[in-house]
Amino acid sequence: MNESGPVRATTPRQVRPRTAPAAPDARQVGPRTAPAASDARQVRPRTEGWTQKVDAEGKPLLQFAAPKRGMPPAHLADMTPEQRVARVIELGLPGFRAKQLEKHYFHHYTSDSAKMTDLPASGRDELVAGLLPHLLTEVRRLQTDRGDTIKFLWKLHDGALVESVLMRYPGRITLCVSSQAGCGMNCPFCATGQAGLTRNMSAGEIIEQVVRANAAIRAGELGPAEHDGERVTNIVFMGMGEPLANYNRVMQAVRTMVDKDHGLAMSARGVTVSTVGLVPAIDKLSAEEIPVTFALSLHAPDDQLRDEMIPINSRWKVDEALDAARRYFEKTGRRVSIEYALIKDMNDHAWRADLLAAKLNERGRGWVHVNPIPLNPTPGSVWTASEKDVQNEFVRRLNEAGIPTTLRDTRGKEIDGACGQLVATEEDRAAAAMTPA
Repeated sequence: MNESGPVRATTPRQVRPRTAPAAPDARQVGPRTAPAASDARQVRPRTEGWTQKVDAEGKPLLQFAAPKRGMPPAHLADMTPEQRVARVIELGLPGFRAKQLEKHYFHHYTSDSAKMTDLPASGRDELVAGLLPHLLTEVRRLQTDRGDTIKFLWKLHDGALVESVLMRYPGRITLCVSSQAGCGMNCPFCATGQAGLTRNMSAGEIIEQVVRANAAIRAGELGPAEHDGERVTNIVFMGMGEPLANYNRVMQAVRTMVDKDHGLAMSARGVTVSTVGLVPAIDKLSAEEIPVTFALSLHAPDDQLRDEMIPINSRWKVDEALDAARRYFEKTGRRVSIEYALIKDMNDHAWRADLLAAKLNERGRGWVHVNPIPLNPTPGSVWTASEKDVQNEFVRRLNEAGIPTTLRDTRGKEIDGACGQLVATEEDRAAAAMTPA
């Protein structure tokens, strides 16, 4: 996908003849057809408390190209290692100073020139300002009572607001990062998409979320450390925005995350890139030869419902998105994650679990893992999470059909920091207006 918008896939979709057996007590559902009518209640997707943007034909509006706004100043993380050296030389200093800056930023998590005493005092401030300009201003943070989750509200240079969520789990620390201010995918159940897309974030702004989170961990703000040198171990691109709609900048950020010599030296396997289904960009990601974890936010196995839940489904249908996900597995050998928000009486029916299992098994075994996520409430929405017994039955059917399925442990609901809850509120905007840049 290029920056001006997506391009439809031109290669024909391969239909595999394999079908999967149904679970022992499940009604058999064909992999490509909708089931017969049932007596289960079917709630249709709709917005509540806000009006979904539509195009001239009355269809949900999709925004691929970001509105024209000034991007932030060029940052170390926006540049390749060679460009960093060139920039240092341009500022009148030897090229090796770039490596020193990298160490301070990526390993000591600082942009404060006063702490960089290994740099010559003369010209130090100018060097740091030239490669490590200020990108994020912390407006506020909310922390759970247990202290294991922090939601940060950041103000960007142009006043746009984004959020990131830092979560401690046993043995790992995960940061949910934003890749866009707002989102143009217009999904009716997601709070982030309500305001539309403000702009793409730069690679530097994405990386700065990680660096600032690492600084908070080092300062003990996420609670007592489990070991020395503790830092973010896992990144999920599941904050504000559709990552693959900001492809080039997201991939520059990912390369910086995994670069062992000139970046954060993270494991690519600890980085998860998600999408609602931009098929050409999925294929482009497959060719990157960076073994990140790929996650497809599916939320419905049938086009009739997914057309309403996920507007991008009007471009690329369920089977096209699943075929692209399978191609990612074939190219990289990395198991794909299917994200599925369970919504009461909307997409949590037992037959939909059967249909999802059939579609996944049709494409082979051992290539996919399903993560059902109990829906997180958003302000003003009537959409609610599935009942526990319905949720458990959905998971049981997938597992019995041979699809590894694990219910997602969501964090941060009480601070509106869970999946689908990231949105700038009126209170956030008021706080931002009082916060100097």
